[in-house]
Amino acid sequence: MLLSPVVLLLLGGMVLPMVIMAIASFSGAADYGGVLWGKFSAAAYAQFLFEQDFSDQLVFNSDYLLIFLRSFQLALVTTLGCFLLGFPTALFIASRPIQYRNILLILVSIPFWTNLLVRIYAWIALLRDGGIIEQLLHHLRIITAPSLGLMYTNTATEIGLLYAFLPFMVLPIYASLARLDWRLVDAAHDLGANGWQVLRRIIIPLALPGIISGCTLVFVPALGMYIIPNLLGGSKFLMIGNLVHLQFTNAHNWPFGAALSFVLLGLALLGILMRRVYFIKAGEHTREHA
Repeated sequence: MLLSPVVLLLLGGMVLPMVIMAIASFSGAADYGGVLWGKFSAAAYAQFLFEQDFSDQLVFNSDYLLIFLRSFQLALVTTLGCFLLGFPTALFIASRPIQYRNILLILVSIPFWTNLLVRIYAWIALLRDGGIIEQLLHHLRIITAPSLGLMYTNTATEIGLLYAFLPFMVLPIYASLARLDWRLVDAAHDLGANGWQVLRRIIIPLALPGIISGCTLVFVPALGMYIIPNLLGGSKFLMIGNLVHLQFTNAHNWPFGAALSFVLLGLALLGILMRRVYFIKAGEHTREHA
């Protein structure tokens, strides 16, 4: 009974909309937007890979698949970049004296104090032609070209994704490293291990749960991000979130937009399932050696 309000909230706010979207994805599309309820069809899912030519024959169409592949590439690069930047940051914070850790964590979490949209507009001011970065590089005579051309490219989108999701990598890894017994590191050094061996055989294995959690927290939302590619990438560099938005607005194809949403949901659930399987196997391995 105590859990019933939460259960009702989840059913009404999450499960019911997903059921409606699932039905819409298997329904026909109305002419000017909306859904033809009761007219069931798998055409929306087939449209992901095929299109009809002038003779009403299905032919392979790779346009939407390329957008998904681009989204995967950007999400993977974002995850890898956040790890390469976030792991040393988390390790540095965890190795500081306790009185400095809270200050450093506050500095990491400062971006959460401002709306993401405002922060991305700040990056537009930095990356646009004639922006602050370009003016600084010209002033230092590092570049001589009239324009860097960073805006509305995959590079600009990647910079925005790295900036937005870096704290999501730092905080879970720090949570794992904060519980690390540093006497193990001292013992490894006393036994002749160098810094790389200590990092590879002690620190990284003990921080692995935080690393996996951080990668999941970065990869899944980066895969479906909408605001950043829309503002920094432009119409030529769409990601899955932008494609879904276009189907519900300009294209007026709600079933196809719902189908794309469920394809994205399936990919996200696959990543979460892989994380869950790892933790289950890790727990079984720990119990076997206990």
